Amino acid sequence: MNGRPFPVLAVLAALGAGCSPPPQQNPAPHQDPPSNRIDVPDVVRKNLGITFVKVERRRLASSLRLPGAFESLPQARAEHRAPLAGRLELRVQPLQPVAAGDVLFTIDAPEWRALQRQLGDLDTEATVAAAHLEATKPLLAAHERHEQSLQEALQVMQEHVRNLTATNASVGGQAQALAEARVQQAQVQAQIAEAAEQHTETTARIARLTADGAAFATRRASLLAAAHALFGAPVEARWRDLGVVEVRASSAGVVDTIGAAPGAFVAAHDLVATTLDPGRVRFRASALQGDLGRLADGQDCEISPAGPTDPAARVRGPLQLATAADPVRRTLDVFVVPTSAAPFVRPGVTGFVTITTNVAERAELAIPRAAVLPDGLARVFFRRDPGDPDKVIRVEADLGLDDGRWVEIKSGLVDGDEVVLAGAFELVLTSAGTPKGGHFHADGTWHADDHK
Repeated sequence: MNGRPFPVLAVLAALGAGCSPPPQQNPAPHQDPPSNRIDVPDVVRKNLGITFVKVERRRLASSLRLPGAFESLPQARAEHRAPLAGRLELRVQPLQPVAAGDVLFTIDAPEWRALQRQLGDLDTEATVAAAHLEATKPLLAAHERHEQSLQEALQVMQEHVRNLTATNASVGGQAQALAEARVQQAQVQAQIAEAAEQHTETTARIARLTADGAAFATRRASLLAAAHALFGAPVEARWRDLGVVEVRASSAGVVDTIGAAPGAFVAAHDLVATTLDPGRVRFRASALQGDLGRLADGQDCEISPAGPTDPAARVRGPLQLATAADPVRRTLDVFVVPTSAAPFVRPGVTGFVTITTNVAERAELAIPRAAVLPDGLARVFFRRDPGDPDKVIRVEADLGLDDGRWVEIKSGLVDGDEVVLAGAFELVLTSAGTPKGGHFHADGTWHADDHK
């Protein structure tokens, strides 16, 4: 009996050791819950091309979006033809910008040389006529003085004849003197008649020279008007120095086409160059006749180019409806003349016009449709963190109305927020699946936050 207690005690000790609690272990460190924020510092934004766009208020329910293209207005194109036949010298190149009044080309025209000779001869004749007129005016004054003196002499002779007549009648013996006095009186009267004739001739000569001067001035003005038409500008002060006809741009623009080779002999009225003002355009689109009840002249319109959405690339203008519709296609052309300029506003550029048909409708919060991307069965966008501009927040989109370019966001955004536009696809790839946090390295590589 004394040898058995040892094994029993050993078994109990072993059981007691197996039931003792395990040694104390250090607790796991606290882990933050998964985050839907992603670090996008400036260097990452530059490497990935991430851009942001502000949330806008838009009337999507009353927006009518139509495709179309810009076209030149009729007054945007200017044709410049050769005014006279002659040798051509070009002063511009295709696509060269020009301002109004710039010389496009010159014509060495024989007809212009002849017109210069006519102007020169006319100026010479006008100068001679003016000199004759100035010389004749003193002669007329001399004739008037001479005629006045003869009239005074005639009055004296008439008084002398009356005295002799009275003396001869009362005393007698004055017959011979009376006869001589009457002869002298007749001679003075003849001189007066001759002076009057000379006075009339001088007056007529002055009138003729004055009329000639007026005729010269009229002819000169006509020739200068012809020269003005040739040059497109007044040339009165410089016509003598112009050896060739200068054709200048009638308006600012760009040289579009050149229709003749340098040095060629062109005929009168041949088309030599055309200029185009790329900014003088209108946007043309076609609306369905079923939408006529929603359209009216003067409605506010927004034009944006086709392709990726860029909210900064847009212009506005009032709507203009065509005067007639197309009965076959059952459409009506609509036009918008932009009230501002933009790089994409050029003839032939395609785009979309968004017409606001009801300005009284409430405007909804909207973002570009390109900022919303699929992520599995969900659609997401990335809001810029208002508290940290170097972070973005992944948000599952609660979408509403959609006009094909802008989409309503019913929740998750407020006025003044920004969302990612370019670079959103890369952010979707990095945050695919359940929301999780992470950050980009400066080289653009992604590293998810570790949450164990």
